[in-house]
Amino acid sequence: MRRGGYRGGRGGRGGGRGGGGYYGSSGRGSQGSNKTPQSSFDSSSQPRPGGDNGGSHSDLVDLLRRLDGKQYPAYHDIESSTRGWVNNIEGYTLYIGRAQGDPYAKPTRCRVIVKSDTAKFPPVSHQNKVRSVALGDYLNRVFYQSCKDMGADVKAREGGNYAKISRPTQHVIEQSAVMILPNGDICAQFTVNLPARGRSILGHKAVQIFDQTLPQLVQKSLVYASLDANAVTRHVLNVEDQEWVRSNLEIRGLVAFVPDGAILPRMSGADDRPMADKDGEAERVVRFHSPDTLRVSFDLPNMGKTLAGIGIRKGITLVVGGGFHGKSTLLSALQVGMYNKIPGDGREFCVCSSTAVKIRAEDGRNVSEVDISPFISNLPFGKKTDCFASPDASGSTSQATNIMEALEMGAKTLLIDEDTCATNFMIRDDKMMELVHKDKEPITPFLYKVKTLSKQGISVILVVGSCGDFFDVADTTILMDSYSCFDVTTHAKQIAAARTTNTGAMAASRASFGNVTPRCPVGTAFNPNNGKITVRSKALIAYGDVDLDLSGLEQIVSKEQTNAISLALQRLTALENGSKMTIFQVLTQLNALLDHEGLEALANGQFDGSLARPRTFEIAGAINRLRVEGSFVQLK
Repeated sequence: MRRGGYRGGRGGRGGGRGGGGYYGSSGRGSQGSNKTPQSSFDSSSQPRPGGDNGGSHSDLVDLLRRLDGKQYPAYHDIESSTRGWVNNIEGYTLYIGRAQGDPYAKPTRCRVIVKSDTAKFPPVSHQNKVRSVALGDYLNRVFYQSCKDMGADVKAREGGNYAKISRPTQHVIEQSAVMILPNGDICAQFTVNLPARGRSILGHKAVQIFDQTLPQLVQKSLVYASLDANAVTRHVLNVEDQEWVRSNLEIRGLVAFVPDGAILPRMSGADDRPMADKDGEAERVVRFHSPDTLRVSFDLPNMGKTLAGIGIRKGITLVVGGGFHGKSTLLSALQVGMYNKIPGDGREFCVCSSTAVKIRAEDGRNVSEVDISPFISNLPFGKKTDCFASPDASGSTSQATNIMEALEMGAKTLLIDEDTCATNFMIRDDKMMELVHKDKEPITPFLYKVKTLSKQGISVILVVGSCGDFFDVADTTILMDSYSCFDVTTHAKQIAAARTTNTGAMAASRASFGNVTPRCPVGTAFNPNNGKITVRSKALIAYGDVDLDLSGLEQIVSKEQTNAISLALQRLTALENGSKMTIFQVLTQLNALLDHEGLEALANGQFDGSLARPRTFEIAGAINRLRVEGSFVQLK
């Protein structure tokens, strides 16, 4: 097979790729400059299984044959969490975690380490963190597809032949299914449903899995000579170039970039693949095209071409237009712009600041000790808002809370769509102010505060189609018309200048924003009542006897991220009583741990291939939404 090459690249605007800096060995990705787990995993973090055997591959095969017909618990004899079953012929070692207790229990977790001199991936393909994550992502996709092609993911009538690995998404995120270790070894983590008839072991079926299916999967998926080298190279370098563009937003004074030719619409709300033209229909997918006045360009260091598109500058940007013309579609692409995409997704190079947070109203969400006084004060019956708590927040109080929590965690860009906002939180027109005196209205609308946020370095991208009062405070106004993009900033400013200015908004823009009060999580509050934690879906965790609803965290893009969030929540129980560590400090410390140890820090040696790295914003969002008493105290 013809091998693809890795070009040295050329310098682009804002800095090119050389032997060090951003493209140096340490790397820096949107998920942080993490180090992958070492090839020799720390034995202190290994599980404590019922047995820890090991030996050669032939020893494993012989053992499985001897287990044929025995009762299912005898499968514990194949567990090998530290020694492993060494296949010298195929060049890999198999580790088997605690075997499932019966055929209907959760499948058994397994780990395969393919030695670098067997895998033989060019060192340049994983020379920094971004490339390592991209290569691991590519191999995960190949392994997943190989399982499907071989029927290995289809459960047989008598069990067995049931190997599964985490299903990849359109996003390229650090994950635990396939990882590239620092020495070039390949680590793949998956599950196997150990075969049985009733509760009797089918040893011959197990031999088929471990002696035939698994070696084929390893050879097809984890060995460079078996892969399309050009496709591997294209995937890795495309992802690295996306990360390079994102890393250059700040020095270019931008918070987001959307390239010309991008396909932003998706197949459906349940299918994240790009929308395609339909045969026989006149309607065609409209590719994004930047207005000339807002166009910027980047010289990509790997792909060797200039990429042009719209550069959304720091400050306040409005996205306006009629209904169904593409406003929310553009914002939906931006809200996942902190994640790299696979080639062919349509949103490659549609990048956004890694500190951008989507804000919305969430009627009924839990709020714990948040200072929302910059937006809401003077509630009836003297209820305080500088230390606001509620198990059932309203639309306005929940949206105010979401903003304050995002700022507490260091958000620098807020993404807002009026369709999911509380109207009374966003605006208050002159007629209503005349009828209801300001002394009787506890809400200071977002319109009055957005300019002060901007002055403090917080950018806002706001989709709005019903209120032109925001023209008074906007720096840039973009019009979406039939999915085509136009710069109407000058016209919007002319309209604002020709009409009576909203005096309330202008007066508030000259006032201070208020304080963001730090809070400290209380460790004992995060012990699950019944000790059971189950991730039911991307948006729901059963945490003890509490259902934790994450549907308001729209920037979670996979169940694997939610799995990692559930493990991160459990780490809070280790906080000492009376700890003065703020939630920002706690999660900054966790982020540093993940940078150093990777997702293995959360998995604790359990061969868990079902994890993807979440941002600290989404971890904090889950912590904030957990309905438990006394979960936070303010740091005064």
